[in-house]
Amino acid sequence: MDRKMLPIGVDDFEKIRKVNYYYVDKTDLIRELLSNRGEVNLFTRPRRFGKSLNMSMLRYFFEIGTDPALFEGLAISREKTLCEAYMGQFPVIFISLKTAHGNDYEFARNELSTIIAKEALRFSFLAISDKLTASEKDLYNQLIKVDHSLKSTFAMSDSTITSSLNTLSMLLEKHYGQKVIILIDEYDVPLAKASSNGYYDKMIVLIRNLLDAALKSNKNLYFAVMTGCLRVSKESIFTGLNNPKIYSLLDAECDEYFGFSDREVRLMLDYYGLSEYYDITKEWYDGYRVANAYVYNPWDVINWCSQLLTNPDKRPKSFWKNSSSNEEVKRFLRRMGDGVTKVQIERLISGESVQKTIEEQLTYNTMYDNVENMWSLLFATGYLTPSEMPAGNLVRLKIPNNEVREIFSGFILELFEEKVAEDGTLVTEFCTALKNGDTAEVERVFTKGMGKTISIRDTAVKKEFKENFYHGLILGIMFYKSDWGVSSNREAGDGYFDIQIEIEDEEIGIIIEVKYAEGGDLEGACKEALAQINKYNYTAELKEDDMHNILKYGIACYKKQCKVVLERESL
Repeated sequence: MDRKMLPIGVDDFEKIRKVNYYYVDKTDLIRELLSNRGEVNLFTRPRRFGKSLNMSMLRYFFEIGTDPALFEGLAISREKTLCEAYMGQFPVIFISLKTAHGNDYEFARNELSTIIAKEALRFSFLAISDKLTASEKDLYNQLIKVDHSLKSTFAMSDSTITSSLNTLSMLLEKHYGQKVIILIDEYDVPLAKASSNGYYDKMIVLIRNLLDAALKSNKNLYFAVMTGCLRVSKESIFTGLNNPKIYSLLDAECDEYFGFSDREVRLMLDYYGLSEYYDITKEWYDGYRVANAYVYNPWDVINWCSQLLTNPDKRPKSFWKNSSSNEEVKRFLRRMGDGVTKVQIERLISGESVQKTIEEQLTYNTMYDNVENMWSLLFATGYLTPSEMPAGNLVRLKIPNNEVREIFSGFILELFEEKVAEDGTLVTEFCTALKNGDTAEVERVFTKGMGKTISIRDTAVKKEFKENFYHGLILGIMFYKSDWGVSSNREAGDGYFDIQIEIEDEEIGIIIEVKYAEGGDLEGACKEALAQINKYNYTAELKEDDMHNILKYGIACYKKQCKVVLERESL
């Protein structure tokens, strides 16, 4: 079967439709937007939720000269009257600000001018249009002027940048005799990067003035659409706009058009012959609540399907994590004890929810100033999601799925490693007890170590996740024992061990199997762990490597309790 390709990293609608890529039909967004739009419309969604592709789709639908064949067979094509009235009827300005950033203001400003200039170049006919005066053509030429003295190809003054979209819309309206649609994708990326690099005050003025000129009282504007992760506060950026219409994560309008619905994921899995992976796909990548809709992260689902087609035995992983620094989670967890309690984090990791007041209007330069803002930031960026339909801005928040839970737990383990490094005695005590077969001391030291981090509650989160978490805690201690050969999750005998240690100069080999004691039966879980070591012959590699003293540990954990049982084997 000649299947369509998976559009990994492809956010150009025309390319997807013409180059045989799989497309999840979101064109009903056009109908919804035309039915309920404001003059300026802002969609806020987490990263990698299809914002750029939807904006590209809007461009190709509305833009003069579009190819109607791009929409054949899609939902919007059934709206005959609407298509006749709107398809291909408008000049469209489309810019994405996702690359408008840098380490300093000058570089970021030049990137912004280049983005705008390249969009202006799409309308090169304006330079010779008989509908424009010589002065108007001069205005156009200012937008595409090359500055050879700078490394960047294009460089406008701040004043030219701020008036650029207004100027371009005026020229297009005069040329075509039709008002203009303006699409601005990832409008807040320059602000996020400016905040991180120390030039926020300059950038906020530039972006505010650009939006003000383009979107406020612009008589050439038909309507505008913007996307971003955050709804930046009206006071900091939208002061000049007359009540932009907001489609946020708490708004029911257009709630299914960013992200994949359950039905859409089932159809994709079925198309690629992967229906048997539905349950695990749902556990890992579903769970984001947008008002009344539950959606999957599209980036994850597409990458996961691609991975399965290459290797059906691969386990799911966090694709989303690698698309960002995840600074929001790191900073949040570092506030543990400073407004963020261990109890709150334990509830989230264990699949429970916590109730918080959400402030949807934030500013990038203050979003880390207090813990309340950070809860709102984690919600807006997709790390937390409502567990039920919220009442106003009082929201019960939870971690949406296994992928995000793994992101949280990964950073919790990093923090644990840092605390272990600060406590020089912990590694020495644990490893000495482990080598000597002193189970009581292993229990004592590991329990002491667990006190430095969160625990896992005995809730609906699967046992596998709980075991992996405690497994990670042990590895966090072993990481600093550089003279031991430590391996994890490797094949040995007839299965995969949790942790294997070789102490070559003493010919000691250690196998550790970690179990989570459901209901608190620590003794039973230890016995199960040892039985697994023996059943699957996990010590085979140690014997091949001439480890003459082999220690087999079953370690069971339950919340902040642990039990250690040992079997010795001498060769």
